[in-house]
Amino acid sequence: MIRLAAAVAVAVCLSPTWLCAQATVLTVNIASADVYKSPSTGSPVIGHAPRGTVLAVTRELGSWVKVSWPGAQDVGYVHMSMGSLGRGVPSGPSQPAGLTSARPAAEPASPTPGAIRAGRPAPGEPPAPMRPVFVTPATHLIGLGGRVGGSTFGFGATARAWSRDRFGAQLEMSRSAWTSVGVAGRVSSIQFEPSLLYRLPDHVADYLWVRPYLGSGVNLRRQTLSNAIPGAGPSVSENTFGLQAFGGGELTFAGVPRFALSVDLGYHWVRTSFAGVDLGGPGVSVSGHWYVK
Repeated sequence: MIRLAAAVAVAVCLSPTWLCAQATVLTVNIASADVYKSPSTGSPVIGHAPRGTVLAVTRELGSWVKVSWPGAQDVGYVHMSMGSLGRGVPSGPSQPAGLTSARPAAEPASPTPGAIRAGRPAPGEPPAPMRPVFVTPATHLIGLGGRVGGSTFGFGATARAWSRDRFGAQLEMSRSAWTSVGVAGRVSSIQFEPSLLYRLPDHVADYLWVRPYLGSGVNLRRQTLSNAIPGAGPSVSENTFGLQAFGGGELTFAGVPRFALSVDLGYHWVRTSFAGVDLGGPGVSVSGHWYVK
């Protein structure tokens, strides 16, 4: 009798159902939770989990959780705000073999991107998990922020927009002022710099998303040379036109998915009639963008 009881206890402890019941799961409590390829809202959406879906959590990453999801790497990421953590049995696409759950209604063999299943569950039947739907990401497209640095080290505002392919646009306005070594005066400059960007392949990790890029554009400036000695003479202003080329990378952290920190290294070709004043040359700038879309 004692041996029989011990055998039953061991069988219960080793049962897959028991082990699965002790697993950490995320229960979706919104109408539809987006499942991302990486822990960032800027990464592609590889599927959707409807309300009530219970996803097996394999790792917690701050405000994100890593879940099992059928895809290129059989994993996905869901933001914590989409559900609540707990202990239970998975019921979504990541369900282990041997467990039963509601099956989705019949669907076309090749659903179109963004398509929504028209069938409705019968009364009393729990909502069935939907198959993964591959869509184009609709985030990390338009960002606003500030910058510091450049060939003349100035402070200003910046705006950046990405298209759904590899191209983007950037607009920066900044102001800088410094005392010239070559002339006895102070130079102030206002820069207006529109540029085109080309995005290189992204690098996506659990905690960090890196988007490298190359850029080139024009540099429109208005600079003013003021005499260091008050009353020695009037200030002189001029408008100049130049070119710029740069390369850099945009870093997004999983804990703050809408904020991106960028570092650029570039070179400016700018001419000026002020003797002893050099507005061009190499420069490093740091900018931050908050993506509103």
